[in-house]
Amino acid sequence: MSSVLIIGKPNSGKSLLFNRLTGLKQKVANFPGVTVEVKTGSDGSVDYTDYPGIYSLNPLTKDEEISVAKFKEAIQKPHVSTIICTLDATRLERSLVLGLQVQKEAAKAKKPFLFALNMMDELYIHKLDLNAQDLEETLKSPVVAISAKKNIGIDQLKERLRDIAENPIKAIPNLLELNTQSEDDLLKRAKALNAQFGPKAEIILKNQSQLDRFFLSSFMGFVSFIIIMAFLFQSIFTWATPMMDFIETIISSAGVWTSSLFTNEILNAFVNDALFGGFGSFLVFVPQIFMLTFIIGLLEDSGYLARAAILCHRPLSFFGLSGKSFVPLLSGHACAIPAIMAARTIESPKRRMLTSLAVPLMACSARLPVYGLLVAALIPETTFFGGLFGLQGFAFFALYFFGIIVALIVSAVLAKTLYKTESDSPFVIELPPYRWPSWKPILQRSLEGAWSFVSKAGAVIFVVTVIVWVLGYFPNGDGQLETSWLALMGQWIEPIFRPLGLDWKFGVAILTSFLAREVFVGTLGTLFGIEGADENIADLSQHLQTTGFSLASGLALLVFFAIALQCVSTLAVLKKEAGNYKAPTIIFIGYSLLAYVLALITYNLALYF
Repeated sequence: MSSVLIIGKPNSGKSLLFNRLTGLKQKVANFPGVTVEVKTGSDGSVDYTDYPGIYSLNPLTKDEEISVAKFKEAIQKPHVSTIICTLDATRLERSLVLGLQVQKEAAKAKKPFLFALNMMDELYIHKLDLNAQDLEETLKSPVVAISAKKNIGIDQLKERLRDIAENPIKAIPNLLELNTQSEDDLLKRAKALNAQFGPKAEIILKNQSQLDRFFLSSFMGFVSFIIIMAFLFQSIFTWATPMMDFIETIISSAGVWTSSLFTNEILNAFVNDALFGGFGSFLVFVPQIFMLTFIIGLLEDSGYLARAAILCHRPLSFFGLSGKSFVPLLSGHACAIPAIMAARTIESPKRRMLTSLAVPLMACSARLPVYGLLVAALIPETTFFGGLFGLQGFAFFALYFFGIIVALIVSAVLAKTLYKTESDSPFVIELPPYRWPSWKPILQRSLEGAWSFVSKAGAVIFVVTVIVWVLGYFPNGDGQLETSWLALMGQWIEPIFRPLGLDWKFGVAILTSFLAREVFVGTLGTLFGIEGADENIADLSQHLQTTGFSLASGLALLVFFAIALQCVSTLAVLKKEAGNYKAPTIIFIGYSLLAYVLALITYNLALYF
C-alpha cells in the first residue's frame, strides 16, 4: 500500500487534515527519545503519516532534530508515493519557509509533492481571496485550497492525490531549478510570494491585535489568566469527580462480584484487594487525564495557550522552567499523572524534564486525606473574622504554598547542577490567530491520552500492587495486617522513623501509601483498630490526640508527605515520559532523602521551640 507523508508548521491545521483523510483508523507512536507523537492512519487504500509540527528543516530543538531526521529518512522509502505540506493561508510567508524547504527535499528524493493551502474558511470570513491556481503555476507544484475544519476542498485534494498516483512524474519538483536556491533565497522567495499572493495581513491581524492588547496586558492579562487557570483547575479537580466516583463504584462492585466467584480464600482476597482494590484504583485517574487533555486542547486550538506561556515565561525561567510549565504545575494540584503528561507541550527537553520533576511536589488531591487527618489532629479549630478564616485553613494554605516554593527551589538547583550541561533550546513561540476550537480532533486526542495512560503505565502499577498485596496478606491472611510481612518490614524500618517520633505503625502506613498516598489514612486506621478511618477521619484524628501524638511528629510527617514521592502511578508515568528508569529512580531516592532530612529538621526545631 502506498504511503503519503503530511508535514507542516504548528497551527497550520495539519493534524485536522490528517483526521479528515483517515477518519478514526489511526494509531499513535513516538519517535525514540522524544515525547512528540507521530500518527499513522489509512483511508483503506492509502496510508497517511502525520509528522510533528515544525517551523523549519533547520531544527532548533532535540525533538525537531529527530523529527526532521525521521522525515528525511522516510521520504527515501520506495512505498512513499506523495508528500503533502500544509500551508496556512492566513500566514502564507511563514508557512512557505518550511514549504519551500520540503519541496526541495522532495525534489532530491524524486517524490511527488503537493501543497495543501489550508484555513481558506478564515479568508472567506474576512472576504479575502487567494488564487491557488496562480500560486500553483508559480510554485510549479500542485496547490489545493482547502479548509480541514469546514471540510472544504478535501474531496478535490483526494482527487489530486489519485491523479498523482496515476501520473507521479508531473508532481515531482524540478531539482535542477531548486538546487540553485540557498536558504536565504528561499526566505526571500517566501516573502515575495506572500507579497504577490498572500491576503492583506492587516485585516486578519486587526482583531487579533485588539484581543492581544487585553490578554497580554500587564494587569488585565494576568487577571484573565488567573480566571482561565481557575477554570482549568476547577475542570480537573471538580468536574471530573462525578465520573471518578462512578468508576470507583463500578470497580468496587465488580471486585465484590468477581471475588465471590472464587471459593479459594487467597484467590478471593487477591482479586478483590489487589486487582480491583489496588490496581483498579489507578483507573480512577482516567477522567482527570481526559478532562485535562480536553481543556488544554481547547486553550491550545483557540490560541490562548501561547499567550499564557508568554505571560508566565519570565518569572518561571528564573527557576529553569518554561512559560509552558504553568499548566502542568497548576494541574499537578489535582493529580501529578495528567500534569506530567501535559508537560509534553514544552519543546525544550531540559525544561520539559525539569517541569516533570517539579510536578510531584505540588499538593495533589491524593495528599488531601493525609493533610486532613494531620491538620485536624494537630491544629485547633480556631476561627477569625466571624468564621471566615481559621487556623486549619491557614495550615492547608501553608502546605500548598510550601510545595510550590520547594518545587521552584528544586527546579532552580537541578537546572544549575544535574541539568547544567544539558543543551537547551530558546523559548520560541508563535502567536497563532484566535480561532474557534475544532471539537472532534480535541475529543479524539483526549481519548488517546487517557488510553495511553492506561495501556502504558498499567504494567508497572500492576507489578508493584501485587508485591505490596503479597507482603500485606502473608503469612496470616486477610485482616491480619499488623502481623504480616509488611508489618515486619515496618518494624525493621522503625529505627528510620523513630528520630521523627514515629513508631512502626506509621512506617507501615508510609510503605502502603506507595500505592496511593491516601491509603495512609486507611492503613493507620486498620492498625489502630478504627473502622472506616479513610471515610471518616474524625475518630482516627481523636485517637491520635489521645495517644500522645506530638505536634513535632505531626509537623515532621506533614513535611515528609509534602515532598516524598511515594506514588507508584507517578513514577510509572515519569518512566514512560523519560523513556528509562534512571529519572524516576533518581527522583524517588532524591525526594525521599530530601523529605526525610527536612522532616528531621522540622521535628527538632519544633521540639526546640
